[in-house]
Amino acid sequence: MSPPAGRPGRFPLRLRRAPVPWERQAPTWRDAKPALIAEALKRARSRPSGNWYVVGASRGLPPGRTLGVTVGSTEVVAWRDGEGNLRAGPGACPHLGAPLRDSPVRCGKLVCHWHGLALDGEPFAGWEPFPAFDDGVLLWVRLDRVGGETPSQRPYVPVRPRVSDAVDAVYSGVGRCEPEDVVANRLDPWHGAWFHPYSFVDLTVTGTPDGSTGDDDGFMVDVSFKVAGRLVVPVRARFTAPEPRTVVMHIVEGEGAGSVVETHATPLAPDERGQPRTAVTEALVAASDRLGFAVAKAAAPLLRPLMRVSAGRLWRDDLAYAQRRWELRDSGRFPG
Repeated sequence: MSPPAGRPGRFPLRLRRAPVPWERQAPTWRDAKPALIAEALKRARSRPSGNWYVVGASRGLPPGRTLGVTVGSTEVVAWRDGEGNLRAGPGACPHLGAPLRDSPVRCGKLVCHWHGLALDGEPFAGWEPFPAFDDGVLLWVRLDRVGGETPSQRPYVPVRPRVSDAVDAVYSGVGRCEPEDVVANRLDPWHGAWFHPYSFVDLTVTGTPDGSTGDDDGFMVDVSFKVAGRLVVPVRARFTAPEPRTVVMHIVEGEGAGSVVETHATPLAPDERGQPRTAVTEALVAASDRLGFAVAKAAAPLLRPLMRVSAGRLWRDDLAYAQRRWELRDSGRFPG
């Protein structure tokens, strides 16, 4: 499969001439070397994050609402101030420890629902805000005590199309695993056509990182996205891990070149049995040079739920794998 390069052709769809049955496709297990995936994961985990964690979708936090999440063991509450800017800080009220995520926002201030203490996002009585960043698609909070790294001024947001020129959607899910299990799953592109035959066909990994340079540290993949029946959209994509908890798929050739799918893994508080939990936040930012893409942008409110459903179907399976990977690691039975 060789997708078109540069500007997309007149018709983005292709008709597969002779589809290969699932059980007759070429096995990929010999190419999906455990050591190769492990080395890619090791390099990802060695990269700086600046202590930034994705905590939600930009569109999921309108003015007047609060967002509460526990990253590791740190309670976080986020809201928007009177000018729409993202604010964040500890999730416990500095007065008597009430859960601030249950509190309302009035005129840009977070008002504790126990005794009415109002926080405007500035330090108050020992309550210190967390640095926060809204990149237009995702919300980030910097937690230096959790990350333990040298902090950075901004998160390492991957290069993506401008929001005004794209259609974006964000999927969120939670699995019983650790962030590295999610990242390892995404650094194994070989499983796509076998594990997700309802979405991907004709998948070939054409390039793998050799670890000798940081300039070409990605997996290059030729793959066709299934549309209906024998209709597919062939593309060439590149998978990279710019920081320890993020994997990005860039469409580099074919329809939608420049579009990205970002997968972010955020550690949550353990469950009631003490087992790890990780939030998966996947941002799909689609763009196209095709003239008709203006119609897609106009229909974005209708497209976003469909995009989330599609991502959710994939992550239902991939989170099951990530959970399985963690269980094997936890019991000492993971291969390698």
